[in-house]
Amino acid sequence: MKQLLSALLLSTALLLPAQAKSDELRGTGDLGLIIERATGAALIVETTDNTILKQVQGLGDVSHASAVYSRDERYAYVFGRDGGLTKIDMLKGVIEKRVVQGGNSIGGAISDDGTLIAVSNYEPGGVKVFDAASLELVADIPAAYGDDDDVRSKVIGLVDLPGRRFAFTLWDAGETWIADFSAEGAPQISKLDNIGEYPYDALVTGDGRHYIAGLFGEDGLTHIDFWQTPLQPKRILAGYGRGERKLPVYKMPHLEGWAHADGLFALPAIGRHEILLMDDRSFEEVGRVPVHGQPVFAMARPDGRQIWVNFAPPHNDTIQVIDVPSRSIIKTFKPGPAVLHMEFEPRGAEVWMSVRDAGEVHVYDTSTFEKKQVLPAQKPSGIFFTARAHRLGL
Repeated sequence: MKQLLSALLLSTALLLPAQAKSDELRGTGDLGLIIERATGAALIVETTDNTILKQVQGLGDVSHASAVYSRDERYAYVFGRDGGLTKIDMLKGVIEKRVVQGGNSIGGAISDDGTLIAVSNYEPGGVKVFDAASLELVADIPAAYGDDDDVRSKVIGLVDLPGRRFAFTLWDAGETWIADFSAEGAPQISKLDNIGEYPYDALVTGDGRHYIAGLFGEDGLTHIDFWQTPLQPKRILAGYGRGERKLPVYKMPHLEGWAHADGLFALPAIGRHEILLMDDRSFEEVGRVPVHGQPVFAMARPDGRQIWVNFAPPHNDTIQVIDVPSRSIIKTFKPGPAVLHMEFEPRGAEVWMSVRDAGEVHVYDTSTFEKKQVLPAQKPSGIFFTARAHRLGL
């Protein structure tokens, strides 16, 4: 009880100065959201002084929530696990509009021109696309497959591509689809099969060219080069665990957190205590870095010099930092129980970290590893800064 009261008092103390300034003119480039999964809420924070500005409640089930931003960074679109799509005014700190568009959702994307919001659904399987201003439905794309298209697949790996397009992958069907909204009317759908068995996540590079899907049912990944004609899925890193005992998987790694630095992709290996290093031209393995546990996120500091890694249980109290030039661990520390997510400030001077079971968000200096700030949050999970508005694939 004492800890709870202390947290509430600290929270109030942090909120009051920000609320008093809520009518002042300000920019949005240093704002962000922290998802509070325990209460269906999000904290609006700023990274100039590292403070909480406001709590926004009423987001529903946000146990696996993610967010994207409008191109002016004014609005956040939060994708809840319960199918909720919530548009938040970041300056007013209020919900602009909310729709429940599915039964079980797993993320979304915003088109490159900022006019469309796409949501990927497990149930019912498919993608729905909404007008970013009004949240009115623009298109419903059922992920139907099979001989009679009578079965619907879960959808994963939804990303935005240049040219008002979205790409996403069907978990059950092993297919990747591209939905092209560049022309008037219904979107043009292109389908690629033979993606692999049970693709669990996917991400596109920052230039929108390379789409890589992780495979849960196979020992490898699949790569699609969107500059290639015709498009042709190719297996990469096939058999990276071949010949060794298959390890249990305590938490699926997130490819959203892959790292691209110094000509390398750093990818968390499924079930293995390793980060895989892959050349960004040949897509061949060029090394591995042994790590503390099963990696979940491997995230590059914006300058590419460091890769920060968190882990699945029972090692999820630990963070390790990899020095890219030497490919070695230069720092291991334990922020606290259940480190779920990290987000670098846009130029990488500091990194924010949700420590769920401590009810805290930590801010660390990425050069000295000094802990600079601790903010209270109720079961914090995802952290999303507005700088994402200007990057493809996030």
